[in-house]
Amino acid sequence: MVNSTNVVGPVRSLTAPILSDLQRRMVFVGGPRQVGKTTLALGLLGKGATETHPAYFNWDNAQDRSRLLKGHLPPGENLIILDELHKYRRWRNLVKGLYDKMKSQYRFLVTGSARLDYYRRGGDSLLGRYHYLRLHPLSLREADPSCGQKTVDDLLTFGGFPEPFFAADPVLHRRWARERNERVLREDLRDLEQVKEITSLEELLGHLPSCVGSPLSIGHLKDLLGVAHQSVERWVSIFERLYLCFRIAPFGSKRIRAVRKERKLYFWDWSVVPDPGARFENLVASQLLKYCHWIEDTKGHKMELRFLRDTDKREVDFVVLRDDRPEFAVECKTGERSVSSAAAYFKERTAIPAFYQVHRGDQDFVHAPTGIRVLPFTTFCKELALP
Repeated sequence: MVNSTNVVGPVRSLTAPILSDLQRRMVFVGGPRQVGKTTLALGLLGKGATETHPAYFNWDNAQDRSRLLKGHLPPGENLIILDELHKYRRWRNLVKGLYDKMKSQYRFLVTGSARLDYYRRGGDSLLGRYHYLRLHPLSLREADPSCGQKTVDDLLTFGGFPEPFFAADPVLHRRWARERNERVLREDLRDLEQVKEITSLEELLGHLPSCVGSPLSIGHLKDLLGVAHQSVERWVSIFERLYLCFRIAPFGSKRIRAVRKERKLYFWDWSVVPDPGARFENLVASQLLKYCHWIEDTKGHKMELRFLRDTDKREVDFVVLRDDRPEFAVECKTGERSVSSAAAYFKERTAIPAFYQVHRGDQDFVHAPTGIRVLPFTTFCKELALP
């Protein structure tokens, strides 16, 4: 039986949910390229497990393909890992057949990136047979359970993808980031979408990091690139499906004149954002999105990450919704003493129960006139138990 005592290497926040869900159904783990899905899966096989382990199957390997198509699974193993299986046109039927015939003997863990998430929605033949979990880049608590400020600095510098973060080498980080984008655009994009304008997509992707922190203007981007509005919108949506970036929508309230159309954009790899303040905001956005996906994937609640902005351009960076009700709001600041006037304004006029203002300093206090908690990002991650 698979259990937590078998797990080796850095423990990710999804480890416990995977082990729990495997007792009932198959588990699909999706997420960005190079976020650590294969490493996590191999860690569940026990100490010293590598890609040569008999229970690990990669569709790119000809021998593994032959064994899977013949239904030849290794005896004496409890957990079977199927990696990159969605590259096979009839992968859903193959997985369904293996699971229905052998679920009393084996547990199945299926891993993949953008294509797994995209293709699993193409039919319902697997409905009721699996749980889907999303693996994110390293969070502060994963990288350092003590949530030290030095780790925050390292995350901001090298991002949360395991290879560049643990190497902590600026040269490796730059090469890794460039090569990852090239592989996503040249390989994943080719398999997922019918797109010919690769050069234009590369130009757009190079410009988008400077747009983090402000509502994204598709109109400005179309003028910059000299293409149609629909083209830019489609390309940004493709980037989202490829786990390069994500967008959040505004949160509306009856007592304020909230904007309703423009969305804000952030990157899964926040280290590409050039402005330090926007990069910190992106780090917080990524942590909150991970919190939302964690609750949604493991607890079943409907979760949303949004932002708050009115027509007078007052703004609070983030609002977290649970089952369509606001849970808390978060404002990011580089300073640690003054309280955001916009946060104070919205706290009086909305039903959001808690407001936090996070920063990179040491001050931790409650602003008496407003009740807004001003606290270090490290403390925020600890107290809210962000995964």
